[in-house]
Amino acid sequence: MKYLKIIISFIALSILFVSCDEDFLQRAPLDQVTALNFFKSPNDLKTYVNQYYSTSYIPYYTNFGNDFGTDIQITRTVNTHLEGTRTVATSGSIGFGGVRSINYFFDNYKKVKESYELKDYQQYLGEAYFFRALIYFNLLRSYGDIQWFTTELGTSSPELYNPRDPRNVVADNIILALDSAAMYLMEDKTTGASRINKWIALLFQSRVALYEGTWQKYHAGTAFGVSNPQPEKYFNKAVEAASKVMESGKYSIYSTGKPLTDFKDLFSQMNYSGNVEVMFWRCYDNELVRAAWNNDRNYRMETPSGYTITKQLADAYLCTDGKPISGNPLFKGYATLLDEKQNRDPRFYQTIATPDDVWKIYEDGRILYWNELYDELNTTADFTAPSGYVILKGYNPRMIYHVQQYEETPHISFRYAEVMLNYIEAKAELGTITQSDIDKTVKKLRERVGMPNLLLTDIAVDPKWSFPSLSPIINEIRRERLVELACEGFRWDDIARWAAADELIVGQRPKGLFADQITINPFNKDGQGFMDPFQKAIPNGYGFKLNRDYLNSIPTTEIVLNPNLVQNPGWE
Repeated sequence: MKYLKIIISFIALSILFVSCDEDFLQRAPLDQVTALNFFKSPNDLKTYVNQYYSTSYIPYYTNFGNDFGTDIQITRTVNTHLEGTRTVATSGSIGFGGVRSINYFFDNYKKVKESYELKDYQQYLGEAYFFRALIYFNLLRSYGDIQWFTTELGTSSPELYNPRDPRNVVADNIILALDSAAMYLMEDKTTGASRINKWIALLFQSRVALYEGTWQKYHAGTAFGVSNPQPEKYFNKAVEAASKVMESGKYSIYSTGKPLTDFKDLFSQMNYSGNVEVMFWRCYDNELVRAAWNNDRNYRMETPSGYTITKQLADAYLCTDGKPISGNPLFKGYATLLDEKQNRDPRFYQTIATPDDVWKIYEDGRILYWNELYDELNTTADFTAPSGYVILKGYNPRMIYHVQQYEETPHISFRYAEVMLNYIEAKAELGTITQSDIDKTVKKLRERVGMPNLLLTDIAVDPKWSFPSLSPIINEIRRERLVELACEGFRWDDIARWAAADELIVGQRPKGLFADQITINPFNKDGQGFMDPFQKAIPNGYGFKLNRDYLNSIPTTEIVLNPNLVQNPGWE
């Protein structure tokens, strides 16, 4: 009965599957499902894996961006992770529910195998491998070493008391799972909102491999490192996986030849079915399902509501000559946002709202500009803007798409730009990067916004590089990744895998724009006149603990149940 209830609940959840895949509606009545006849057909496998397409598993671009808890986005309050004030979790679980449920699939799909040929169910088998990798990667990012299980365990299974497997073993198994996923998954693009395909599995494999390779390289010799690190092995795998996607010809960079708007427009579309860059996206359709979790992103983004971008991100954007702002005559200073945006990489003002932005387009044709709301900043909770830099990326000003509940604005989950950035970073880390590599990756990203190419033989020295001990090319590849993927949820993973909290977090305070341009400013400003919202809260900057805070603590209750788990470094 326990598994019957689980199975029925999975079928109920599948109704909420956000792919807009109409064949979902062709499902067996729930009252016909029994524990004896489930896992008898490929459709049963499909129904089971549908649960992993929920927001709990598939990442997506959400309201106000996804990089809070990093150096580039802040809320009203100091992030406890960055401040280093978290304490050991005394209760809760590591989160093996997902592992157990996906392993239940692998333990039972062979019942279908007995009656059907591989071609009939291989897509769902491939999806299961993909989601096993996704579930375990999330655990790896949180805890490092983790027990690797491939079968569904009961409460009395002795394997539950195993010690944690080393993170490199887990990473290798994740990569192998993605090899299997890529082998079984379809090669078709579909609409991008239905089911995972081979190319998404390879994109994700390049992400995992780059993550583990840089983690092993930059955490080597620390408590977070591994014995016998092999970063080059993972960099090569990242290059291999990304190359397969790039060479497939299935995807390219979205561009309509409008460099001043194309980047912004990519994130504010209402349908990505024919988009050449978006590999997977979340569709909301109230005609199919009117659910409480339907997105209301545009409605929420009308006002900053305490969620803002930092000066640390704003300063990263190059000038239009492809050189940094330091000492650059093209940079017009900070007096106003309109000055600051002049002669900058267009991704600056396609990510950060400026006073001349169209903010609301009403159905009757009326237009409201952001500067008409600027004086309202910090007058109410909705208009609170701790740094003054308000996010524009992902926002659509057309009021017809602003709904407080059940908004149908889609979310991007995976896009091709990441493939290119994973490839070029791995090549830079290997030391094998060539101008040809840059031309087929960074150049294409910059061409979309009309920026000059990055030239290996002509990299302008930036006195404010975040990583002065590293090569110029790695600094610039990291900058390109930052400005292209800003607010999409990659920044913390990048900081963690680069072991970069000492450069970017410790002792730092997030700053904002030049304070005098905001009429009402309840926040502090620093000696140079820039907004300094956490000046009193953290006068010495963030207190992130380098020997502890790269990983989460193992809940005490878990260690009591299994003393072999052992606590993570610094949390003992």
